[in-house]
Amino acid sequence: MSDGGAGRGVSVIVAAHRAHDTIARAVRSLLAQDWTAWEAVIVSDDGTDYRPTLQAAGIDDPRLVFASTGRIGAGAPAARNVGLKAARLALVAPLDADDRFRPGRLSALVPLAVRHGAAFDNVAVVRDTDGSPLRCLYGDEQAPALLDGACFLETSVPMFPVVRRDLVPGWDEDVDFCDDVVFNVRVLDAAGPVPLVSTPFYEYRQRAGSITFSADSGERAERCYRRALDRLAGDGFGIRDESLRHRFMQAIVVKRARNAAYDAAFRAGRCANFQEFLALGEG
Repeated sequence: MSDGGAGRGVSVIVAAHRAHDTIARAVRSLLAQDWTAWEAVIVSDDGTDYRPTLQAAGIDDPRLVFASTGRIGAGAPAARNVGLKAARLALVAPLDADDRFRPGRLSALVPLAVRHGAAFDNVAVVRDTDGSPLRCLYGDEQAPALLDGACFLETSVPMFPVVRRDLVPGWDEDVDFCDDVVFNVRVLDAAGPVPLVSTPFYEYRQRAGSITFSADSGERAERCYRRALDRLAGDGFGIRDESLRHRFMQAIVVKRARNAAYDAAFRAGRCANFQEFLALGEG
């Protein structure tokens, strides 16, 4: 399947930090899409070149664009913003370098994003070591047809929309742990309720060595939540809907309490990461 017309191409932004072991899998998931009008903007945030790694894996495609933050460990938001500047197509979609799109994702979401400004899908959380499922964001009977800001703030699994370029707010680099939450709230503030596809087309991989496995992840999350509250009390992240800003502040209070419970469970050895903690039913 092609793009079906102009203005329906997708710039997939991949922030890459120490991702040489996983980048080929992420890119192969794009090569497997039946929607072929995409480019992958791969942004190095570790001072290394990802082109030779992909070529060694047999991947050399003209749709691959390479960029760099020029720094080491600038953070995913900074890398995504570099990718956004380099992106050339009408739609934007983030993809973490250790995750993957399942087949059919772009053909399902792109037409919806073109019409409605953005589109989300269900998310499958998978243990990276053996590919076993941990949980799904929504069961088939739970997924709403439309996602708005209030509904999104009740979720606890990262979500990765396809967004029309004119509605992309960029990523806030001062909240680098929960930047995806801020990004999605800002998208939904701009677009209003948008379609949610109940099929879990995005595979969120839980991998040892990732930020959610780190011993200080609970502390980093707490710092992020404090910074987000400060921003909401100040410039409000530019969120125009006052009720949504208020809901966001309330949601952070809930997330902080859940994070404290997770931190205790992690330090007690009951879980290895936040998604395993949620799968225990303690969150």
